[in-house]
Amino acid sequence: MSEATDRPADDDAWAQACAEDLAAEKARRRAEYGPPPGSAAEELRKLVDAVADKVSSLQSPLFGVAAQGAVQQVIRQAKSAVEPVIERNPDVFDHIAAAGGELLAAYRSAVEGQERRWTQGAGDPAGTEKKADDVTDPRDEGPDTGEQIDLD
Repeated sequence: MSEATDRPADDDAWAQACAEDLAAEKARRRAEYGPPPGSAAEELRKLVDAVADKVSSLQSPLFGVAAQGAVQQVIRQAKSAVEPVIERNPDVFDHIAAAGGELLAAYRSAVEGQERRWTQGAGDPAGTEKKADDVTDPRDEGPDTGEQIDLD
């Protein structure tokens, strides 16, 4: 017998090799594209922080010191109202994000179907196309080139 048949096959070798390949691919993608997005709750928290930072950084002569202080207070209140909701219900935001994606897909499908009907000329659901047996008004076709208009 050969040496390969004398030792037992490593049952986990395939799983280990797959796990190593997956980890290497994740590391490559993270290096190329940056970190993957977090959960919807984490992304909402980042959005709130980014908006708060942007509003805080707006310096305008139109805003007085009192107005800037009021804006800072509103930002703090908004963040303190949003944070507990995010902490208590992180899965809700994942479901809302998934539902939003499904609504977007349904809207896109409806729009693509309508565009396909428009571009193919399949039917006129509003009944606005002219039919051959319709009586046409000569004024709809524009002026004749041989007609003279007297402006005197």
